[in-house]
Amino acid sequence: MSRRGWVLFLLMGVIWGIPYLLIKVAVEELSPAALVLARTLLAAALLLPIAAARGQLRPLLPYWRPLLVYTVIEICIPWLLIGYAEQDLSSSLTGMLIAAVPLVGAVLVRLTGHEALDPRRVIGLAVGFAGVATLVGFDIGTASVGPVVALAVVAFCYAAGPLILARYLADLPALGVVAVSLAVSAVIFLPVGGAQWPTEPVSTQAWLAVSALAVVCTAIAFIVFFRLIAEVGPARATVITYVNPAVALVLGVLVLDESVGAGTIVGFGLILAGSVLATARDRGRRPEPEQKAIDADARCLSNPVPEP
Repeated sequence: MSRRGWVLFLLMGVIWGIPYLLIKVAVEELSPAALVLARTLLAAALLLPIAAARGQLRPLLPYWRPLLVYTVIEICIPWLLIGYAEQDLSSSLTGMLIAAVPLVGAVLVRLTGHEALDPRRVIGLAVGFAGVATLVGFDIGTASVGPVVALAVVAFCYAAGPLILARYLADLPALGVVAVSLAVSAVIFLPVGGAQWPTEPVSTQAWLAVSALAVVCTAIAFIVFFRLIAEVGPARATVITYVNPAVALVLGVLVLDESVGAGTIVGFGLILAGSVLATARDRGRRPEPEQKAIDADARCLSNPVPEP
């Protein structure tokens, strides 16, 4: 990988590792719905003009139905539930539990008939889900079950959304899809998010968190991510899926003084190891064009976007 590729890769690892920290700060003053509204509205305002200038909006019109479903599954539900979960759970634990998304994606690939699970992947799934069980058992403690269930739903949505993207939206302009999805999300959350907007002035700290989420972790992130794909290819770009939770863990400890126990280290390690095994490519290749379709699904499912 080139030096430019490494710079983009490390930059994306950090950019998509900090949202959990920022969400934790923001939900201290904003409801989850209000946070999603503010984030999507600002990010859409930045990306829509760019997509329009590049002529990437008009081609989306015939695909408004799958685009709407993708938006709800990939942005609306996950971003709302992550905010809800972080009202109770730490940012580092949230990031580590979301690291199980590639495991769920591997299961969905199998259930939808796109790819069989060889023994190596089965072992990977077992190891990964053992890591999730370790995190839940040792580090959640007395937390209510609601946030944990919410993150399970998030993991499913982040794994299912890219499957919709691969099947119905893969040939459309990527920046246009992201920009329109953010704009549609803002419209969906306008009634509830607006009604739940704080009556008291929002602190500068919360505003900075929201602004960073929208500008850095969403608008700038996708521009950088598309450049990363162009530089190193989609397969290598998906490796950031394994880096982001580690960044979330470090930031949670250093910035928010969140504790890390033995269960955290063991569970997180098992999740990462299981994810690598479960999402690895089969050594045997299938005939074209079937293999191309499988590879496209595998790339999308191993790197769910947008990130939290």
